[in-house]
Amino acid sequence: MSAVRLTAWVRGYVQGVGFRWWTRSRALELGLVGWARNTADGRVEVVAEGSRESCEELLALLRGGRTPGRVDGVVERWSDAKGSSTGFAER
Repeated sequence: MSAVRLTAWVRGYVQGVGFRWWTRSRALELGLVGWARNTADGRVEVVAEGSRESCEELLALLRGGRTPGRVDGVVERWSDAKGSSTGFAER
């Protein structure tokens, strides 16, 4: 099974509320690598690589309503994994 890359931009009240830490914890539980970082426009960008199934599960968690803060929407982009990450970082 080949790895995929999920890039998700999460908008809402997601900065300064532990959202990146929460996302990192869920990603590590799912065996994903990548990062989560704040963007200048108030969103959080999440980049995760691993199995399609695990990335889809993370995406469902991001949209699931049980995150810190408040998620108003998530835009996703799928691509081939680049394999350049190890672990999962908050940036």
